[in-house]
Amino acid sequence: MSKFWSPLAASLVPYVPGEQPKDKTYIKLNTNENPYPPSPKVIEAIAAATNGDLRLYPDPTCEALVKATADCYGLSPKQVFVGNGSDEILAFTFAAFFNPEKPVLFPDITYSFYKVYAKLYNLQAELIPLDAGFNIRTEDYSRPNGGVIVPNPNAPTAQLLPLDAIRDLLSRNRDQVVVIDEAYIDFGGESAVSLIDEYPNLLVVQTLSKSRSLAGLRVGFAFGSEELIEGLNRIKNSFNSYTIDRLALAGAVAALQDEEYFRETTDKVIRTRERVISELKELGFKATDSKANFVFISHPEKPAKQLFGQLREKGVLVRYFEQPRIDEYLRVSIGTDEEMDAFIQALKEI
Repeated sequence: MSKFWSPLAASLVPYVPGEQPKDKTYIKLNTNENPYPPSPKVIEAIAAATNGDLRLYPDPTCEALVKATADCYGLSPKQVFVGNGSDEILAFTFAAFFNPEKPVLFPDITYSFYKVYAKLYNLQAELIPLDAGFNIRTEDYSRPNGGVIVPNPNAPTAQLLPLDAIRDLLSRNRDQVVVIDEAYIDFGGESAVSLIDEYPNLLVVQTLSKSRSLAGLRVGFAFGSEELIEGLNRIKNSFNSYTIDRLALAGAVAALQDEEYFRETTDKVIRTRERVISELKELGFKATDSKANFVFISHPEKPAKQLFGQLREKGVLVRYFEQPRIDEYLRVSIGTDEEMDAFIQALKEI
């Protein structure tokens, strides 16, 4: 601990991202990246934007990207917010909407950044247990709170709440903002964006990192009522008016406009996921019902921590969470068919 740190900095337990190794080449199935490159149109757009205009600040309103996003999702531009990845938008969300006098509710097994944001903004956090099958029970969120956030599909469990369950969650919390974090929705779920006009307390957060193969570009979106979007803009413009650079703006617009490529790559990931789940079950693994670009698995005879280490020795990286209830599970991102074949072969050898 540094003597120069503030009390807040000293008290924080930061989020720990997945390993990005540099010692040798691995099959990287640990950070839920898309195994396929972004649309060629994205590369072309970024190349075209790489010019002398980089000396100028980007558009602080991100008007072209907001319009492209609104067109893609059938919304008004006033219902769209864009930011530097969905993580930044989630951070703004905790600052903009959650009441510090009441607890923020989210699942006990979920994206671990939520705890970090709650601490950063001096918010109470109340963790709501998933059931024995790792399902979110919407009835458990009928209690006094200062806001609700749930990922759908959840991470790391990969399980999806159907749209009628999202409606139930919103109806139980009409006086609080309910955030649905849809980082993985394009791999088998139905987005709650269609409910925005019906529920003014709904904020939906998405990202280009997963289904659009742009984790390296850092662009995310939020969708909600004009009132909620204005709240996010107030936080953003009190922090950094230029959150998205010129190259990212150009690439993001191109990604949203190439629907055919988006469908092609997400369909590939889904097909590979279903095949891999079937093969894992033949090897004796249990797997949750994944609707994400990863699987959550355990084996009755092999400790997860041991498997994690043995896979790493064989050049395959997966994610292991040493925490209660899930310390016998591994989260495995879906790679190409060739990468997943190598993963299965490594498991067979182990």
